[in-house]
Amino acid sequence: MTQMEYNDFHLFGRLVNRPSEQPTTVPIRRINVKFSTKAETLQAQQAGAQLFVCAEASQLSNPTALALFASLEEGQNFADTKIPTDNGLQAIAVARLEKTDRAALNKAAAEAAKWAQNQETVNVDVYAFEEAQAAAVAEAFAIAFGNTAYRFDRYKKEAKPAKFAEAVFHSAHEAAVKEALCVAEAQVYGQSLCRDLGNAAPNECTPEFLARTAKAEAEKLGAHAKIIEKDYIKENMGSFWSVAKGSVEDPYLVELSYFGAADKEAAPVVLVGKGITFDTGGISLKPGLNMDEMKFDMCGAATVISTFCAAVKLQLPINLIAIVATCENMPSGAANKPGDVVKSMKGLTIEVLNTDAEGRLILCDALTYAEQFKPKAVIDVATLTGACIIALGHDVSGVMGNNQDLVDSLLAASRNVDDKAWQLPLFETYKDQLKSNFADIPNIGTPGAGTITAATFLSYFTEDYPWAHLDIAGTAWKSGGEKGATGRPVPLLLNYLRNVK
Repeated sequence: MTQMEYNDFHLFGRLVNRPSEQPTTVPIRRINVKFSTKAETLQAQQAGAQLFVCAEASQLSNPTALALFASLEEGQNFADTKIPTDNGLQAIAVARLEKTDRAALNKAAAEAAKWAQNQETVNVDVYAFEEAQAAAVAEAFAIAFGNTAYRFDRYKKEAKPAKFAEAVFHSAHEAAVKEALCVAEAQVYGQSLCRDLGNAAPNECTPEFLARTAKAEAEKLGAHAKIIEKDYIKENMGSFWSVAKGSVEDPYLVELSYFGAADKEAAPVVLVGKGITFDTGGISLKPGLNMDEMKFDMCGAATVISTFCAAVKLQLPINLIAIVATCENMPSGAANKPGDVVKSMKGLTIEVLNTDAEGRLILCDALTYAEQFKPKAVIDVATLTGACIIALGHDVSGVMGNNQDLVDSLLAASRNVDDKAWQLPLFETYKDQLKSNFADIPNIGTPGAGTITAATFLSYFTEDYPWAHLDIAGTAWKSGGEKGATGRPVPLLLNYLRNVK
């Protein structure tokens, strides 16, 4: 991202050195949560905490649950208490659903999940709902329970795991709820993997570490993986190499593949991720304050790896390729300089006006590499521009592309799971901002519409297939007291892949 765009992030901090030992794969902390179903109503004597999910009081028969529901005031949708039993105090709660769209479900589930983290086992009653709604409620609540149980404490002397370990969903529609829980488990796994990779320290999560972890995780699930090393990149991907050569860490191109469609030759969906494991800005150096958060500049890669693995875990009936370009962006005597002209894999020459707009320099070659697969669709995911935060804030990802059907499918997926995204335009006139006197195109545009001109740059390398670009600069991680990777937009992309025809 450019210096001006970077300043919009308010990023500040310090860089640490990499330990001398060789990297290993990340020890992914499995969310040790079990989801199961029972085809019976929740009985008062059932051991463990009890959560009753309902839309109205007539759906309840448990007297304590009825009393809790009656205690809810306007604007309140959750209440809990403890009652004495022969085995001690039993926790009971009610979650009222005033609306049943996914945004409302997620909000109610998040509130219930905070309570659930203090319980070891939670029995969730969704018996009153019809099949489709029961499945939707179970999926949303299971995802919230799993994500709230996430902890990243592997660098701390004393780990404090969540107490919560199991949720049992009671429903008359056991098969539908069980299927929904499989989706929930895959999404929680994907988001946890994404968050673990994003949260890993940059002196550990190097390009080699990221590549090895992607390969190991994919192969563990039965998918294929290939790691392409420095020599190929140096010889064939001049734009990518121009960024990578400034670091002592070698660059890698990771290719993951899964063929789950009945026709193994059918055109695949290709996901492409930006994997800058640390971004100093290069010679166009960023300010120091909060620079530690530039370890999150590989969250596009983490998203692509994690979405791919979640899709494989679900055994989706699609052909799927994931491509990750990963390196560091560092200042050195070998680094890109403003004014350098580099040649991309596609053959277009690029004038490097700002070395802090490096993400597009590695993505353009990865997008060209994707052409060989004759893809059905290509979606790239990147923490690309601080300008996207100015436009959309921290809760909404930016979407652009050259194929409206593909963009519409991504927007539909975002609504399906309430992983918010918004389309920005890619009018031809934006190309007027990308003019160079010395090369085919520059790597930054003239001032204004920074998110769009970055995507416009990428559009020069995606002319031969349907393509969409997700700018997740505002949504991939949080700052401040809740600092950490969010695991977004894994929910959006996984839902999109589940609905690919």
